[in-house]
Amino acid sequence: MKRPEDGRSARRCSAPAFLFLLLLPVAARAGDWRVSPIRLDLGRDAKSGAVSVANDSDDRLQVQMKAFEWTQDAEGKDRYEETGEILFFPRLMILERKEEKILRAGIRVPAVAKEKTFRLFIEEIPGPRKAEGVNVAVAIRFGVPIFVKPLKEEARGEVGAMTMSAGALLVPVNNTGNVHFIVQSVLVRGRNGAGEEIFSRELSGWYLLSGVSRGYPTTVPPGTCGDMAVIEAEVKTDKLPLHGRLVVDRSMCGP
Repeated sequence: MKRPEDGRSARRCSAPAFLFLLLLPVAARAGDWRVSPIRLDLGRDAKSGAVSVANDSDDRLQVQMKAFEWTQDAEGKDRYEETGEILFFPRLMILERKEEKILRAGIRVPAVAKEKTFRLFIEEIPGPRKAEGVNVAVAIRFGVPIFVKPLKEEARGEVGAMTMSAGALLVPVNNTGNVHFIVQSVLVRGRNGAGEEIFSRELSGWYLLSGVSRGYPTTVPPGTCGDMAVIEAEVKTDKLPLHGRLVVDRSMCGP
């Protein structure tokens, strides 16, 4: 996921671009403006929250806001659909140089059995086209996650049945709870018959919403695969550790 180093580099792009900065530290910065915090956790005890939008530049900044329901499909890919379940104000902001304003957001109906997930997008309205060359302004867009907690949170997950064919390994991770978790990494280790580690690979993760499964693929080199007896998967998340194991047969390594 590409992000500009600073506002100047963003504005040197030769075509319009939309940069989605979705999984960032406590305060997210793009070019010469920033958003803080970068997520809201709501529920029955906190039905609304506030996000600060700050313009650190010497130029006027305009941003617009839209709320989307956030789901994931059968492959774990993010899907967004504009929604009216999130109430927010204002819908448009104009910030003068060095100015900071507050965006307020709340929920219409609280979650009950399962966490509700949304994103509130804060999008810069780009300025006019520059006169020199072909440079144009770039619109930066932040997607602030909004998690609406259920009455009782139950974080659960598992590594599903791992498979391998022709050296192509798939590690399925299933969220079987009623709240999201973040897959921080998937560490795959291959061991020979003596228990020695002869293969290791770490895969990066992402949010995994409630009830969603995502497969993490990788490839085992042919020369190493034939010497493996077992493959272990260690999944680190922000809520709980998960583990999986696959006994390797030589037929899994060849075509």
